[in-house]
Amino acid sequence: KKMSCAALLDDKVRPKSMSRAKKWTDEVENLYRFQQAGYRDEVEYKRIKQVQIDRWPETGFVKKLERRDNTFYYYNRKRECEDKEVHKVKVYAY
Repeated sequence: KKMSCAALLDDKVRPKSMSRAKKWTDEVENLYRFQQAGYRDEVEYKRIKQVQIDRWPETGFVKKLERRDNTFYYYNRKRECEDKEVHKVKVYAY
């Protein structure tokens, strides 16, 4: 069942479960970037920062994220999450 945007922006929305990524995908790449910047995922980032997310047009990967301390992380257009890092990425289900 899909969540509405309003529900996802609601502070009370918590992930129902968490699993670890097993292989690299575009989704895992973006989760890796959000988690490096100190967020669970895009849902949490949008709720806290309430900004549009800059993405690389060629890949759709996140280009820039603002950390909680208001500094920025900038990411390459190419893959950054190496195979040895994939198992550290947390995948949340709502």
